[in-house]
Amino acid sequence: MEQHARTDAYSDRYAARAAGMVPSEIRALFAMVARPEVVSLAGGAPYVSALPLDVVGGMIGDLVATRGAEALQYGSAQGDAGLRERICDVMALEGVQASADDVVVTVGAQQALDLVTKVFVDPGDVVLAEAPSYVGALGTFAAYQADVVHVPLDEGGLIPAALRETLDRLAREGRRVKFLYTVPTFQNPAGVTLTAARRAQILEICAAHDVLVIEDNPYGLLGFDGEPMRALRADDAERVIYLGTFSKTIASGLRVGWALAPHAVRAKLVLAAESAVLCHPALSQVAVREYLTTQPWREQIKDFRELYRARRDAMLDALDSLMPEGCTWTRPGGGFFVWVTLPEGLDAKAMAPRAIAERVAYVPGTGFYADGGGRRNMRLSYCFAEPDRIREGVRRLAGVIENEIRMRDTFGAARPDGVSGGVHTPGPGIV
Repeated sequence: MEQHARTDAYSDRYAARAAGMVPSEIRALFAMVARPEVVSLAGGAPYVSALPLDVVGGMIGDLVATRGAEALQYGSAQGDAGLRERICDVMALEGVQASADDVVVTVGAQQALDLVTKVFVDPGDVVLAEAPSYVGALGTFAAYQADVVHVPLDEGGLIPAALRETLDRLAREGRRVKFLYTVPTFQNPAGVTLTAARRAQILEICAAHDVLVIEDNPYGLLGFDGEPMRALRADDAERVIYLGTFSKTIASGLRVGWALAPHAVRAKLVLAAESAVLCHPALSQVAVREYLTTQPWREQIKDFRELYRARRDAMLDALDSLMPEGCTWTRPGGGFFVWVTLPEGLDAKAMAPRAIAERVAYVPGTGFYADGGGRRNMRLSYCFAEPDRIREGVRRLAGVIENEIRMRDTFGAARPDGVSGGVHTPGPGIV
């Protein structure tokens, strides 16, 4: 068979921005973790089976039968007006007082982030992002050819002093920052939450440097203790663009999210949405509106919180009792994820195929950095697997790590897989 010099015959035709469109490390895992014998601690899929599916199914069936002419028709690029009102009710739980006129409904928060980036970012523009940061955001920023500069976080979230230092340095270099992207509450992937004191500091620093803040908040209502944190947007309506989604609190398959933006920005987002999709799926929007109007959604969120709390506890208990010495991890107060740091000399990405061979999957930390960091890190998800499966997955993972430590200690700087021992350090961020 004739061998071609290149695998993609169209590579010389693509726009320059297509070079940044590469599969995420999470997507690359999907085919392997779908095998039933593999315990997946990788994906962040919500446990939608906890919904009253018979009730939701009947509600949607009645909706189509009685109001199908509305639900199956074209809609507005801004989104269903009734749904936008209900979205304001949801955000009010986090202290956000908003007008439905400033809400744009999107296909999940991911599209909202894409539209915001499309509106604000030119190739080469600087975007600040936490280290580590949500892999889907990094993919969007790469697609629009942004220059991502990471700012470290710790157990208290984004570090204000590091943000100030980074902004001062970029200002000296004459580089303007378009916005700061942050997941302040139960962060993906680290699971940490920005403290109340730091929230005020972050807003003050960004105001002093005239930098917008993109607050991505998928997990804000899924805390395990106390009331929801006050959103950044609640304290700065002009500088903060808030992104939300129902993927975690209702169902990810509905693909309904939103952006809340200052009025002028909202107008640009609607125009960007029109050029991309004309209008968003009306059926999903009307179904979510009906759910929020007729179903006890606050009680359902409480049920989700208790379910995820039990799974978080199972994972932390297993990590505490099984993980080898030298491993550390975060202790999330909500959301879906734990961030693990391996001992010196171990490489989570190189270890991943060996973990799959032992029938356990995780996401290597390198996928959450734009600068090559995160070699010693991994993200573990507790949202989908049952508690017993989580414990078994951690047991298998601990065995893999113990074997890696033995190889490191035996082979030192010349391990059989070609990875030098003792040279890998985590990227900036949680250690």
